[in-house]
Amino acid sequence: MKSNIVLSIFSVALLAACSQSAYKQNKMDVEFPAFSAEAHRGGRGLMPENTIIAMQDAMNYPAITTLEMDTHITKDGKVVVTHDDYLSPGFMLTADGKEIPASDSKKYAIFQMDYEQLKTFDIGTKINKGFPQQKKIKTYIPLLADLIDTVQKDIKQKNKKQLFYNIETKCDAAGDNVVNPTPEVFVKLLMDVIEQKKITPYVVIQSFDKRTIQIINKKYPGVKTSFLVSNKKTYEENMADLGYKPFILSPNYNMVDASLVQKAHANGIKVIPWTVNTKEEINNLRALKVDGIITDYPNLF
Repeated sequence: MKSNIVLSIFSVALLAACSQSAYKQNKMDVEFPAFSAEAHRGGRGLMPENTIIAMQDAMNYPAITTLEMDTHITKDGKVVVTHDDYLSPGFMLTADGKEIPASDSKKYAIFQMDYEQLKTFDIGTKINKGFPQQKKIKTYIPLLADLIDTVQKDIKQKNKKQLFYNIETKCDAAGDNVVNPTPEVFVKLLMDVIEQKKITPYVVIQSFDKRTIQIINKKYPGVKTSFLVSNKKTYEENMADLGYKPFILSPNYNMVDASLVQKAHANGIKVIPWTVNTKEEINNLRALKVDGIITDYPNLF
């Protein structure tokens, strides 16, 4: 009897180890693009940012390999695709088409609103002065799950190539339990959606908040991660700060030079800078042999 119990325990442990190994292997057996051409926020230079219609539009540009987007968590625990902590008076309107007063800019925190309320705001018809080419179409902040469903459906129905998803966690320590959940909660909610939708091999999780991608690296070791940086630290200092080797280092494009690219490549790390919005800048960075570009204008590739 004792030997049977020991054998059962050993079998369970072996099965768990094999499952973890399989999980890790299965997430890395998809080939990442040789050059990752990424539509920032779905290509906000052309369409309302972080919307389903933006992602669908970006898919029409053959060079695009990756849809880049931002995520927040709502009061009722939904993962939504949007960038700012608060609804922006700069390019959003209330449900009845009225302006959001600048004085109310801190009133509408994503994390303090249920999704049904959040969805009523119009984020597509007010002119975004920074992007004069952007089409004006009434639309809304989508659930990540709904965005994935639409993209995957379009891929299947229109016989398109499988795109990658570069998904940012919008959070920081100062915002914990104020404008974002703790990183453990954020990661769990996000990964639940990604795994439910069965797109894990095609996902990169990126963040300026090293805590979220450190958790991903530990708890979901096969998931690709990207460390977003915009600072005056050296390559070595940023890597030491993160504490592990990410799949991608994603710096502000002004930080990128030949030395940084060479050091990252020597460590087996890809370099994908952001946000690069002219053909000249894209060509200059490609000459440095970066592994991708994040741009507001998917038509530049």
